[in-house]
Amino acid sequence: MYVQTISSPNYKFNSINLSPSAQFLNPQSSKLGHNYPIYKSGFCNLVKRVSETPMFLKIRGGSIGIRCDGSFGKDEKDNENRFYMRRALELAKKATGYTSPNPLVGCVIVNDGKIVGEGFHPKAGQPHAEVFALRDAGDLAENGTAYVTLEPCNHFGRTPPCSEALIKAKVKNVVVGMVDPNPIVASKGVDKLRAAGIDVTVGVEEDMCKKLNEGYIHQMLTGKPFVTLRCTLSVDGNLTDQLGEEVVAPGGYYSKLLQEYDAVILSSTLLAQTSSLPLSNEPGANQPLKIVIAKSSSSQFQIPVSPNELTSKVIVFSDKEMDVGSQTAQQGIETVVLEKISLLAILEYCKGLGLCSVLLDLRGDVHELEETLREGFELSLIQKVLVEALPEWDISKEEVLPVTLKNLGKGLKLKNLVSHISGKILLIEGYF
Repeated sequence: MYVQTISSPNYKFNSINLSPSAQFLNPQSSKLGHNYPIYKSGFCNLVKRVSETPMFLKIRGGSIGIRCDGSFGKDEKDNENRFYMRRALELAKKATGYTSPNPLVGCVIVNDGKIVGEGFHPKAGQPHAEVFALRDAGDLAENGTAYVTLEPCNHFGRTPPCSEALIKAKVKNVVVGMVDPNPIVASKGVDKLRAAGIDVTVGVEEDMCKKLNEGYIHQMLTGKPFVTLRCTLSVDGNLTDQLGEEVVAPGGYYSKLLQEYDAVILSSTLLAQTSSLPLSNEPGANQPLKIVIAKSSSSQFQIPVSPNELTSKVIVFSDKEMDVGSQTAQQGIETVVLEKISLLAILEYCKGLGLCSVLLDLRGDVHELEETLREGFELSLIQKVLVEALPEWDISKEEVLPVTLKNLGKGLKLKNLVSHISGKILLIEGYF
């Protein structure tokens, strides 16, 4: 393997271009007197007891709109822990797309039934969620309870240990969503807190916490990025390149996917058909790395050029040296030439860049991605599938799925299937 790089002196990899509403490098949001946003799902009033009807939870001069979702039980302490952990999860999501190779983490500090501090980890190299929450709480953290979605670290990396910060702040309790799978953490943070006399509860809303960081967890356990296969089907089961209405608009599932994943794999034939790179339209989104697979049959192609797309890096994987065009050269496009295009090699390349999650977008000429899919299934490199079902009948369309892939998929079983309606489309999600 060798790398052919066409560089641009003004290009910055993975640059951050945040909208004013998305600035979060100093995420402190719960000072006394601040206006609180209205949260409509997943929360219940827990000042004294859980109510079965919508109410308001007063928090230091502000209020949060609360609606029970039916998932809380009768144990008041457990309900309280789950309520604040869900708030911590909401905070963690504010940094979606920015933290790799670090996980998304949120933290809430509660004292005397009130939130006194909030924070989240905004970016690798920046302070962790606990640090921002403790800064926000100040002296009010003493004898309080810290709710954190991931086990506090207990080692010196680019930032000091969060376990020591919590001990120094004299918090009384720490509630942890999930233990960190990182071998250098793995329960050591919990042990350090308990040794200091702090009461620690582990496993609150654990499934939600794991779902939030499934890419990070998979990377830690296997050493490879988490891969999701995405495709669109017509209602009669034919693959299509089309995306549903509004799914690429802000808030649409496809726009959110591109924000959530570190990289997206595309066929060069798709770019030739659409003349544009897929972009997330979420406010302040950090665009994923675009990985273009170009077989030798596509001897020359042009990467679409537009001012917005210059914020996203593009790498072309090819089985021979290619002429990618003069406009492409001006963008600083990098090409990686392999004797044979390999998904395993692509994932190793992503890992080297510190990427934890990859979206394999099955559009364009499926035959160009056939070997990539075959390898992904045979070596269990694909963990998840997301199918978009369009309300269209496309029986006249020619069969595009290679016979080899049809046969390969006969023995595959999906688990944890879920589905939901988004506008006029049906989304089905499952895991291999």
